[in-house]
Amino acid sequence: MQFIKFFNEIENTDVAIVGGKNASLGEMYQKLTPLGINIPNGFAITAGAYFYLLEKGGIKAKIKELLSDVDAIDIGALQSRAKAVRELIYGTPLPKELLDEILSAYRTLSNEYNSNAADVAVRSSATAEDLPDASFAGQQDTYLNIVGEASLIQHIKLCFASLFTARAISYRQSRNFSHFDVGLSVCIQKMVRSDKASSGVMFTIDTESGFEDVVLITSSWGLGENVVGGLVNPDEFYVYKPKLLEGKDAIIKRKLGSKLKKMIYAHSNSDKSTVNVDTPPSKRAIFSISDDEVKELARQAILIEEHYSKETGRHQPMDIEWAKDGIDNKLYIVQARPETVQSQKQDSSYERYILDKEAPKKVLTKGIAIGNKIGSGKVRVIHSLAEINAFKEGDVLVTEITDPDWEPAMKIASAVITNRGGKTCHAAIVAREIGVPAIVGCHDATEVLSNDMVVTTDCSQGDTGYVYEGEVPYKVEKIEMNTAKELKTKIYVNIGNPTRAFSFSRLPVEGVGLARMEFIINNYIKVHPLALKSLYYGQEVSQKEEILQITDAYEDPKDFFVKKISEGVGMIAAAFYPRPVIVRTSDFKSNEYKKMIGAQGFEPDEENPMIGYRGASRYYSEHYKEAFLWECEALKYARDEMGLDNIKLMIPFVRTPEEGQKVIDLMQEAGLKQGENSLEIYAMCEIPSNVILADEYLKIFDGYSIGSNDLTQLTLGVDRDSDLVSHIFDERHPVMKKQFSSVISSCKKAGKYVGICGQAPSDYPEVAEFLVKEGINSISLNADSVIKTRAQIERMENGK
Repeated sequence: MQFIKFFNEIENTDVAIVGGKNASLGEMYQKLTPLGINIPNGFAITAGAYFYLLEKGGIKAKIKELLSDVDAIDIGALQSRAKAVRELIYGTPLPKELLDEILSAYRTLSNEYNSNAADVAVRSSATAEDLPDASFAGQQDTYLNIVGEASLIQHIKLCFASLFTARAISYRQSRNFSHFDVGLSVCIQKMVRSDKASSGVMFTIDTESGFEDVVLITSSWGLGENVVGGLVNPDEFYVYKPKLLEGKDAIIKRKLGSKLKKMIYAHSNSDKSTVNVDTPPSKRAIFSISDDEVKELARQAILIEEHYSKETGRHQPMDIEWAKDGIDNKLYIVQARPETVQSQKQDSSYERYILDKEAPKKVLTKGIAIGNKIGSGKVRVIHSLAEINAFKEGDVLVTEITDPDWEPAMKIASAVITNRGGKTCHAAIVAREIGVPAIVGCHDATEVLSNDMVVTTDCSQGDTGYVYEGEVPYKVEKIEMNTAKELKTKIYVNIGNPTRAFSFSRLPVEGVGLARMEFIINNYIKVHPLALKSLYYGQEVSQKEEILQITDAYEDPKDFFVKKISEGVGMIAAAFYPRPVIVRTSDFKSNEYKKMIGAQGFEPDEENPMIGYRGASRYYSEHYKEAFLWECEALKYARDEMGLDNIKLMIPFVRTPEEGQKVIDLMQEAGLKQGENSLEIYAMCEIPSNVILADEYLKIFDGYSIGSNDLTQLTLGVDRDSDLVSHIFDERHPVMKKQFSSVISSCKKAGKYVGICGQAPSDYPEVAEFLVKEGINSISLNADSVIKTRAQIERMENGK
């Protein structure tokens, strides 16, 4: 009997023999190495060897007896039985013929790498791993930096035994797999010296929304188990596939992780093969891979996805582990498996969790949201698996880190909250698969949350998940996504938070009518633009140390500002490409700018900021002009270098046509030339002068978007922030309808675009109906109003 197969003898069709992991490695080693993808060589110990051990050792019947009546819900009993089975397997000697084949293969591999005893990874590879409806990833064990024959055999036996961890038993039972229908192969693979560099995980799909046109890459210093296991909060990157393939600079998001620990090789005299050490502060403050490496990894991920899609005859997103060797500085792929959560969703509907806006909310902690759900329950803080028996169905699981060992408890939890972890750790993958809302990387969850506290976990707000005190009411709205027909009046959506763009892109809309730059500046930049400008020129500013900490991973403050703006805008534009995305340049008021980091000394004191130093007047002022030019540079980068030419620009609060021309000239100075590369520049129509002198403005701009909020307050003379006169504020007032009608008429006469992005059509069906009858080109709505307003307009256009 042959117990060993090297990678060059294995293909994808060999899952039943060597498990999913090994079959995939052999497939890539043979088919993708010629395409420039580096796969470290290795061999598989077959599942037949595992079954041979059970039969030859006479332990199969004993295992059956131990598991005959085990109850996966009784976590304590499950753990006890699982431990007994593992001890039985580990205590059984390997048959001599199996032992000899393994050692011979290890010597051959060591010789290939010019070593007497190669350092290898010993990984489990289950024969049912990564089926279309189940991901067995992480259910069994992996051991790194295993050196020498005795250590190798010890860890192979540990891998065989790991088929019967409590988590693996529970997982199989929950998916109706027989314990003896699943065999275990072991992968022996040459280590990549990422202990001297970095490593991580990447997906060829967005793990939260299922958006297929991106590669998500996570990265941290050292060996990859910290990322896989969620022990660190890694760096995170999104790459937009279509534009990467066109040769564009397609990184649409960079997020610096804390990377507090790194896993490295232990000293040779240690009883451990690897050890976690503190990451030096200088390394925490910078990205663990370069932009060029991010793009190269994304390119390789696309090649792997294309290969597996061709093999399966359908689009097949992939879950890939990678590592950079710190000695030869090359990138390697060490694992690849099908993604088994988002890619398997057949339902065309979109489930939206909506938190009650009016309910009081006290944020107790926050972290990275996994999924988009909301859940409530009593907190149960669990510090180790020894305490897991205290966990009850419906509790909120709170712990330092959740790895797949905790899967039996996760299945019965209403939510999961951890101090550590990132989007691509196994805990996040399991949480998505079983449909439990999870918030990882909170840092302080086990400190601020205590047993029996009732909390609400909210993953519905985008990238950031919030834990609220008490039970906050919410509702679930199911939206059918495949019923949209083309309308004469285009339906757009308003977006502030770029992290929600992938989900919103599934709505039945023709584009984005308002992407708010101020949200991007407030949440991505956080620092006052003029403070960044001053630092760039070596001048002193308030809160300097805090600003330097925020910008440390970038070349300089300007590089930080330009990249962050282009990423935020780019993420929205990529999500909707090639549908139009109208980006409104920054529209903060002086009182809002004052709240930003480093703002001291840069803003005037104004009695009424609403009609003060904002919009176009700010842009061309000598005081602020250079900061606006930086903003323009970022927008040009997104359009030209990232290739996102679906971006259209919109200027807010243009008081006179002369102001409009000044801003257009300034934008041209920054390289944003109207008409070049299909660039259109619109103006917000939100001041009565915009209505009265529309013919003059439309000689300068390519169209208008009505800002009904400001236009109403300035027409009716109502401060919309004042409760004393708020009852007069009404977009349905006859004078407002007259304004809307006049603007639409002027734009149609000039052959220019006219839309609306204000609140009115989202709140009032009668306003939407009036605008459609007047012939407006588009109506841009808040996401929660899209479906009902679209249905209303469809009925109107059908004459109902």
